[in-house]
Amino acid sequence: MAARTKPPFRADQVGSLLRPPQLAKARADHKAGRITDEDLRAVEDDAIRDVVKMQEDIGLEGITDGEFRRHDWIMDFKYALGGVKILGGEVTAPFHSEKGDIDWGFIEYSVAEKISLPKTIFGDHFRFLKPLVHKTPKITIPSPSMMHFPAGRGVDRSVYPDMDEFMEDLVKVYTQEIQELGRLGATYVQFDDTSLAFLNDPQWRGPLGPEGATVHLAYIDMLNRIMANKPAGMSITVHLCRGNFRSGWISSCPYEHVAEALFGELKVDGFFLEYDDARSGGFEPLRFMPKNDRMVVLGLVTTKKPELESKDALKRRIDEASKYVAMDQLCLSPQCGFASTEEGNELTIEQEKAKLRLVVETAREVWG
Repeated sequence: MAARTKPPFRADQVGSLLRPPQLAKARADHKAGRITDEDLRAVEDDAIRDVVKMQEDIGLEGITDGEFRRHDWIMDFKYALGGVKILGGEVTAPFHSEKGDIDWGFIEYSVAEKISLPKTIFGDHFRFLKPLVHKTPKITIPSPSMMHFPAGRGVDRSVYPDMDEFMEDLVKVYTQEIQELGRLGATYVQFDDTSLAFLNDPQWRGPLGPEGATVHLAYIDMLNRIMANKPAGMSITVHLCRGNFRSGWISSCPYEHVAEALFGELKVDGFFLEYDDARSGGFEPLRFMPKNDRMVVLGLVTTKKPELESKDALKRRIDEASKYVAMDQLCLSPQCGFASTEEGNELTIEQEKAKLRLVVETAREVWG
């Protein structure tokens, strides 16, 4: 089988990593006003240097900064868009977990003006990361569909009475963002997306009315228009997530509803797909994946539980997936990030490292 010299890699990862204790403390101290912005940045810098070395020592090819400068995988990006006004009240969303429901909260906002990109979002993060990495630096950003889903949440309809106009502006903003990241030297960008996973669930489609059955097509069209303008040499992947907060989740659904359009029409370089438990359904939707150079990264190793999977079980599941997608189009990763928010999932950094090693070792044994 061909070696992977460009992203996604045979052994890959979604991106966010557990924050070390010293970084968690510095964030708490900063929030309380006990340390300055510069003090916090110095702690972040040291933590990122350490986590880059950890990833490379384990053998990963795509290296992130662990999202260590972010509070949250999505809201840090959304709040940085031009035209977004932070309103101040907290909005909560329930996540399910084996210990009961937990609430994730974010500060209420409004798209109060036409959206724009005042500067490259996370550009400073990437500038710091790139010279530290000997392999391939990877940067993750929320998918453009997450600025709309569900049903234009937060968008002032007096500013955007027509959602098609809002999506048009999203294409412009994201095209500018990835081109700017490309100028900074980024060759591996990942769009994180819950909408294209949630829309498989009738409980999420139903409340959206007639739009619920087809809005994924609009999202795929947006992504394709952005992909058409990506810089030369840049690989863009999309990660489909069913929710990830303190080991909790939101939706449970196979990929069947979106699969034909998603896999058949979306022109990304790879799909990171959650397949760590029964909530994801079977591999049958992968039958729509074309036989080309588009890759499927199987998220078989859970980031929600500390228990370590067995290599034999992972290999059996890879074999099952290969009934629908050629083995040469498959890769392996954890199912999601380990810390989509700074709180992180309920496992230790040593357990996180063990799972990343398992991904690398299994991939080497399967693909060579």
